[in-house]
Amino acid sequence: MNKQKLRILARTLALELAGYGLLVAAYAAFVAPRLEKPLAQLFNNDNLIVYAFAGLGLIVVQGLILDAVTSFLVSQLHLDRLSPADKEN
Repeated sequence: MNKQKLRILARTLALELAGYGLLVAAYAAFVAPRLEKPLAQLFNNDNLIVYAFAGLGLIVVQGLILDAVTSFLVSQLHLDRLSPADKEN
């Protein structure tokens, strides 16, 4: 892999990590406080199985949304990714 391809990969990785960081910070600031009471009620009402599935569901949905948003941003910013032919070299 040549230096140009490494620079492209490093730049894309850095931007994706920065994007994830901003999205996670926004989630912690705006969404998490609104979920605190309903999740605490599930936990305190001895609905531990429902609480566990709700927690797992939130984790999966958050991951899917983060991936979709960052993939959209990467494509809109026209950040180059290596094509399958470039990966072989």
